[in-house]
Amino acid sequence: MSTATLPRADPHAAAPATPLLVYRDRIGAPSEIQFLRRQYIGFTRLTPVWVGRHIMPQAAALGGSVLVLGGSGPAGWLQRALFRHFGRVPPFPLPRVAPVLHAQFARGGALALPLAQALGLRLVVTLHGGDVSKAKNWNGTVQSRRWPALVAATARFVCVSATVAEAALAHGVPRHSLVVLPIGAEVPTAPPPPPSGPPCHLFVGRFVPKKGIGVLAEAVRRLRAAGDLTQVVCIGDGPERPALEALARDTGGVELTGWLSPEAVATRMARAWSLLVPSIVAPDGDAEGLPSVIPEAMAQACPIIGSAQGGIAEAVRHGQTGLLVAPGDPMALAEAMHRLVSEPQLRHGLGQAAFGFACAHLNAHVQSVALENLLLEVGT
Repeated sequence: MSTATLPRADPHAAAPATPLLVYRDRIGAPSEIQFLRRQYIGFTRLTPVWVGRHIMPQAAALGGSVLVLGGSGPAGWLQRALFRHFGRVPPFPLPRVAPVLHAQFARGGALALPLAQALGLRLVVTLHGGDVSKAKNWNGTVQSRRWPALVAATARFVCVSATVAEAALAHGVPRHSLVVLPIGAEVPTAPPPPPSGPPCHLFVGRFVPKKGIGVLAEAVRRLRAAGDLTQVVCIGDGPERPALEALARDTGGVELTGWLSPEAVATRMARAWSLLVPSIVAPDGDAEGLPSVIPEAMAQACPIIGSAQGGIAEAVRHGQTGLLVAPGDPMALAEAMHRLVSEPQLRHGLGQAAFGFACAHLNAHVQSVALENLLLEVGT
């Protein structure tokens, strides 16, 4: 009889990462993938297991593994409906997990609360902005009904900006439960070279009211009337696309690309002369937390032109890493856009300073490690 020699365990090998349940009701929405994925890129001791009621085609891009609540067919649909409305947790295959559940968005926390309670897990909820500022989220929703219980049960509310933390505080979250932790972006080791092509302004995001689409369109019309023909590229999509399509027809020099890959967006940012973030508070109260495009552009040494409000004003230093303008003011936006085209030294200085700020304060790997440490601390 022959015997085989078994390999010896390496005493210095890192222990396998422990699965961490991460709740997102709809897993894999294209506009969310990058900023949600980056929260976990620095993890070494935990690994995300996404759990929710719906899995979208691009969910695998988030990293980690994915579990759907409930079974297949009509029975699974019923189980998911009972979970949503009554908190009845359906059976699902569950690995050994860390003793904490991380929920994304306020509504996600409300939906995940019964799941955390059923599994005996402590709860941490990340708040992103509109989830606590939008009026409809507080009117007869699952979020509004479960909010008092969620506030009582949640160990930490992680807020992407101080503005989001203030909104949570106004909704009854105790200050000691709040942690401000911006998500950040993946920062290269050195900034890209200054753009050498024709001048170009860039907008990246959903075409929704809070993004200031109407303000952007009016600013471009004013620039065209003044003879400034600088190209404006809009990456994204959404219900306000017709306004930008009309702008492109009327003024020229406006390109709508639809959604692009993260690599393509980064390339466009490195070539752009500015990133436009003309956000406003929408009529329904929807407001920004910290738009993920800001650290992404800073990581590409692209100066920001943004509204002086919320998390935008926390990240952008006026005259240092970008220019801030009054929210809802198309004339001020147009003047800032023209200024960066006509003042190359200013544009280059802002871009270099933006890159340095991203390295120091908005590095996603550093922010991710901080999040992992917080989750491990809560779970002990």
